[in-house]
Amino acid sequence: MHVPVMLGEALEYLAIRPDGVYLDVTAGLGSHTRAIAERLTTGFVIACDRDAESLERAKQNTADVAARIRFHHGSFSDVRRALEASAVERVDGSLADLGVSRYQLTDPERGFSLMADGPLDMRMDRSGGTTAADLVNFMSEKELAGLIFRLGEERRSRQAARAIVRARPVHTTGQLAGIVEQAIPRTGRLHPATQIFMALRLAVNGELDQLEGLLAEMPNLVRGGGRVVFITFMSLEDRLVKRSFQDMARSGRAEILTKHVIRPTEEEVRSNPPSRSAKLRAVEMR
Repeated sequence: MHVPVMLGEALEYLAIRPDGVYLDVTAGLGSHTRAIAERLTTGFVIACDRDAESLERAKQNTADVAARIRFHHGSFSDVRRALEASAVERVDGSLADLGVSRYQLTDPERGFSLMADGPLDMRMDRSGGTTAADLVNFMSEKELAGLIFRLGEERRSRQAARAIVRARPVHTTGQLAGIVEQAIPRTGRLHPATQIFMALRLAVNGELDQLEGLLAEMPNLVRGGGRVVFITFMSLEDRLVKRSFQDMARSGRAEILTKHVIRPTEEEVRSNPPSRSAKLRAVEMR
């Protein structure tokens, strides 16, 4: 099972009612979904994910509480459809954990990780769409540098893009990681291709656009008094969530519950190192 990040904090801010209806928009392998379902009696949780393979594993991992879960395959833009399929107009709370699941990171065939060689894919939904290889091999050097700088916040984006274009064609994660490592010397703990992999993943899946759309829809999905919890792992995502929550508060549509961003405890970071960059924010809808 994927180890859920800040599980206790997420459940605390959701303030789950046993008879409530909840929405997990990033079911992943089902860890947060299971924790919500275990606290329900007559209520249920709608579990969504755009990754069909992860969703199938989530079903297996939550089989013993399946009676309190409604699974839905789709992206953030399909969430309204998921509610309609369960004859629900608004839910009592919503959770989004924007991290990549352990399954996606550890399966080389998915192409998310630079630590294991595999096809340069990175699609959350492998039924179609542009792959990371498409971007790396067919974007102009200027376009690629812009993407890496904008979405990866990598200041050496031009240097990286130049090296990638010169090395084309690039088909695997190992190739790309090696090209970047030669062009950009390692200066700290992280592999020099880390931010570039992140930028490509965001671009391939349109994640920031999807996130903006989901945040805009939250007042229409969660009832008054219901809670909305987001867990982010990148500054770009966290800034979008923070700004959206502030806008909701200023317009009187929500009350911010986390005046300061919530970070994982030192104990959690020690036991689950991937949690170190997590940030949790929550609001209560009015």
